[in-house]
Amino acid sequence: MRGTKKLVERKRIVAISGVKNSGKTTLICRLLEIFKEKGLRVAVLKHDGHDFEPDVPGTDTYRQLQAGAYGTVVFSKGKYMLVKQQPQITEKELLEFFPEADLILLEGFKYSNYPKIEIVRKGNSAESVCNPKRLMAIATNLDAEEREALSIPEDVPLFELDNAKSIAEFILSDYFR
Repeated sequence: MRGTKKLVERKRIVAISGVKNSGKTTLICRLLEIFKEKGLRVAVLKHDGHDFEPDVPGTDTYRQLQAGAYGTVVFSKGKYMLVKQQPQITEKELLEFFPEADLILLEGFKYSNYPKIEIVRKGNSAESVCNPKRLMAIATNLDAEEREALSIPEDVPLFELDNAKSIAEFILSDYFR
C-alpha cells in the first residue's frame, strides 16, 4: 500500500507537450499500448483550451444536458462517464479520480510545472516552447542540423518521435527505478 501522502505528491505524472497538431495524442496512444503490455495502469488527462462537446448527439445523456441538466452520469458494471458543468476545476482535482493509477499522462500542459516530454515535429514546430527546467526529454523527427539549432539544455535527451518504445523505457527508468 502506498503511503499517506496526498495523491498528487506520490503520483508519477508526465506531461506529453507540444504545440497544436504536434502528435501528442498519437504518441500517448503508442505509449499506452506499451505500458498496458507491461501491466501498468495508466490514466490520461487532456486539457482542452476550447469548450469541448462532452457527449455524442442523439444519446440520452446528450439530450439531458441539452435540456438543462448541469451534470449526467452513465455507468455500467465496469465503467462510468461523468459530465459535470463546473467552472475552474483543476487537473490536481481531477488526478484524485485515479488513485490506483501507476502513471498519469497529461496531454498538453506545455506551460505547467509538471515534468514533460515535448514533441518538436518537422513542419509543425522548429523550437521547444516549454520551460527548459521542466523538460525531461524532446521527442522529434527533426534532422541532425535542425536538432543542433534547438535551444535546450545539453542534458535533455532527444528521442526519435516514432520510437515510442525508447520513450516508454525512458519514462519507466525515470519513474520506476
